[in-house]
Amino acid sequence: MTVFDEESGTRDALRRALGVDRRRFLSTCTAVAGAAIAAPVFGASPALAGDRGRDHDRGHGHGHGHGHGGDVLVPPEKRGIILYTVRDATGRDPLASDLPSGFREVFKQLSRHGYRQVEFAGYSQHANAPGGADLTSVKGARLLRSWLDDYGLRARGNHGFIPSSWPLTKADLDTFKLHLEIANILGLEHMGTGGDPTGSSYRADWDVAADKWNALGAIARREGIKLYTHNHDAAYGFLLDGGPLDDQGRPTRSSGIRKLEYFLKVTDPKLVWLEMDIFWAHVAQYKFHTYTAHDGSTRRKVFDPAALVARQNRRYPLFHAKDGVVNTTSGQGYDMVPFGTGVIDYRTFFSRVGERNYHNPMVEQDDAPSTTDPGQSLRYAKIGYDNIAALRGRRR
Repeated sequence: MTVFDEESGTRDALRRALGVDRRRFLSTCTAVAGAAIAAPVFGASPALAGDRGRDHDRGHGHGHGHGHGGDVLVPPEKRGIILYTVRDATGRDPLASDLPSGFREVFKQLSRHGYRQVEFAGYSQHANAPGGADLTSVKGARLLRSWLDDYGLRARGNHGFIPSSWPLTKADLDTFKLHLEIANILGLEHMGTGGDPTGSSYRADWDVAADKWNALGAIARREGIKLYTHNHDAAYGFLLDGGPLDDQGRPTRSSGIRKLEYFLKVTDPKLVWLEMDIFWAHVAQYKFHTYTAHDGSTRRKVFDPAALVARQNRRYPLFHAKDGVVNTTSGQGYDMVPFGTGVIDYRTFFSRVGERNYHNPMVEQDDAPSTTDPGQSLRYAKIGYDNIAALRGRRR
């Protein structure tokens, strides 16, 4: 019996739980029988599943969870993209290509696609683009802000400078304050990083990280900025916080609390915010589903990303909206695809977390740039916009 059978009874039962049609399910599930666990079941609650059958407005979305009747799940002014998705375009030489190149032309194209928000991933572009290579300055920020305003875009956040040193050096503090000044010029409400607060699994290290982020968050708050951390799958692994100690005196077993859940508990909600990458949260659901308890027993605890957000809703002003298809041979459970063309059930996710006028989802695809197809990333950005705009669901 495969793990699919153990978890859901049959593959068809899993397919129905995911809300995926048979053709799409079979095309995206690879090497299932040899997988360590089933593709994660994150689909609709029975109530939401029942709503699917009653939906009558099919809309025009292309991917799973799109184009159904109901209320708009992501309002037009909340439809954003992180510029990392189109980093090849901002980094392209405008003298060597007719395609949009550099921040100004990319802003223009994204605005044409329909986007109204962007999230920066640094302030560097090609040296031949207007403004030059590095806009990480007050002057550069003013230029970027003028282009954003020209094309009706609002910047919501940046994956920028978070000091690695702790306690802070004077040089790091000065750089951090410069980035806060830039954030204010750009009109950012949030400033953050693409990295986890710590790569450790030990509670003591997360306590240190919490002290650091609380202190940095207090500095940011004085400048009117919310500090956030963006997290990948590892941060949702289980915290090692008890049981026998190893030869270095570190705990080897877990109470079952996840590392990022602990971080939420020990940081000040007025000083520290988070950005959930919904794709990587579902990778964590696939990977981290059992732990060794303090008594040595193996226990099962499946991660529910939407439930975490619903419990801590105001801590999550930003999302990365990234899609995937099932691949149980990759070690991650999914391969990335353009938003709305995969199997992650965004209709259910956004319906469950609610607060649609608070959250800011940023379309992202890490592998959108192509070495053989220079226009691919901006084309995928358009697909992502069309599909996030097509999302419909229940009002909460």
